[in-house]
Amino acid sequence: MALSRRFSGIGSSVFERLVMAVQLSIGARVRKSPFFQSSCKAGLAAASVYNHMYMPTSYGDPAAEYDRLINGVAMWDVAVERQVALKGPDALALARLLTPRNLDGLVIGQGKYVPICNHSGAIINDPVLLQVAEDEIWLSIADSDIQLWASAVAGTLKLDVDVYEPDVSPLAIQGPKAVDVVSDLFGEWVRELKYFGFRVTELDGIPLVVARSGWSKQGGYELYLRDFSRGDDLWARVAEAGKPYDIGPGTPNYIERIESGLISYGADTDSRTNPFELGMDKFIALDQPHDFIGKEALIAMKKAGISRRFMGFIIDGPALVTTNEDRLLISFDGENAGYVSACVYSPRVGENIGVGMVSTTPIDKGQSVTIHMADGLRSARIVPLPFL
Repeated sequence: MALSRRFSGIGSSVFERLVMAVQLSIGARVRKSPFFQSSCKAGLAAASVYNHMYMPTSYGDPAAEYDRLINGVAMWDVAVERQVALKGPDALALARLLTPRNLDGLVIGQGKYVPICNHSGAIINDPVLLQVAEDEIWLSIADSDIQLWASAVAGTLKLDVDVYEPDVSPLAIQGPKAVDVVSDLFGEWVRELKYFGFRVTELDGIPLVVARSGWSKQGGYELYLRDFSRGDDLWARVAEAGKPYDIGPGTPNYIERIESGLISYGADTDSRTNPFELGMDKFIALDQPHDFIGKEALIAMKKAGISRRFMGFIIDGPALVTTNEDRLLISFDGENAGYVSACVYSPRVGENIGVGMVSTTPIDKGQSVTIHMADGLRSARIVPLPFL
């Protein structure tokens, strides 16, 4: 089986699609999610690979997918959001070593966003941490092999903890009507969950963790399926419950994530990106009594200050009709000043917008930069994030 790889964007008044003659081959080497067959039946049109799994990226109608997320409700196969479980007496001790965030006050039922850095202070992942039991913590990871990293740390220090990937696969329900769908499925208690709050539960015998989270700013939930064999069952129940609200399939949305200023690890970051460049200062507790990997490097970085920052851009010129496949060079006064990692025309902002890493020099001077695009040079204003 092969899936067409499609790159889509926004025209000034209509959505347009550019279909490329590139195929993504499906085979046993790359894993499929428990929702893969249901996604295909729902019209899956394009996919990428993320955490060694196929990740849906389009169902062939970007206008409808964007509209559902902004105005209605969508269901996303995000099983690629793998979990790294830390289980045992030293689970919390290992978690403290892995993140610069202070984990004092961690409780079962309330997750935390936890940047993970290497010994040089560079970001290597930015998961959500969930303590699901007294001796068990999950890291809901972005696209990098954190299980290997955590296992190496635990083994080197001889910690009493097992590090493994549990049978857990998230299905996201996102959009302003998501709360109605999820409350119809589970009850009114889901409305009381705080952001990143979660509860272990079940649905018609399907074991789950229900969390108020998701990679959008439109509100929603993630259903952490705890039995791979029940993927189609869960998909069908969510689709049925969502019918009164016109639910439909979707994926983590390229346009909305730029509008909302969400960071995409690996897309927006490079091998030396540090948390201060990403505006993560509030998650970095340098004065905590607990040691963590990268502490000395981060203290030095904080003292020295940053020379670049993750920012937004308002880009001049005709409406962008395709999303950029590669990073775009930014120049200022004829010198390399960074890169744009994602850009598109935004229907809600009404302009071309982008995100990327840019030198603090033009930021501090309040001056425009030049973006080197495939169709030529374009001027761009640097703006704070989010756009909306």
